[in-house]
Amino acid sequence: MRGFSVVHAALALLFTVMALLLLAIAAKETWMALHLDWNDEAAQLVIEAMGVLAAAVVALQIAQTITEEEVIRSAHISAPTRVRRFLSRFMVVIVVALAVEALVATFRSAHSNSTLLLHAAAMVLAVGVLLTGWGLFIRLNRAAEELEPEAMQEAKREDHKLK
Repeated sequence: MRGFSVVHAALALLFTVMALLLLAIAAKETWMALHLDWNDEAAQLVIEAMGVLAAAVVALQIAQTITEEEVIRSAHISAPTRVRRFLSRFMVVIVVALAVEALVATFRSAHSNSTLLLHAAAMVLAVGVLLTGWGLFIRLNRAAEELEPEAMQEAKREDHKLK
């Protein structure tokens, strides 16, 4: 089991490195936008930087989730409580990043290529579908959690490892 924790720690480190690289790319794009005339080209660079930053946040949040759940807690995701907690943390990151990316795609297509608005609308729809599915999962999972109240108490006791 310690080997799995080491591998998870390595994965979390790689996600962190990727997040930092994406942050550097977004900073470079922002720097380039600051040196342009404040026009549509600069706006496109800023919008592009926002998309890259959203991806950086996703990478960093995944690294944090892996570290907290798999390295610090050494949690084994089998109980409904653990599944809901892990999936909820992951879904928050994915939904927010996809929503930001959909916003970026909407701005990009509205300013440069209106034929891509349909793709941006599909991304917005995907955010809605993900939120709906996630909400349904939480609602249905709640009944399973009530059958195992000790699992929720155990998960709460492990939270002290993160403080």
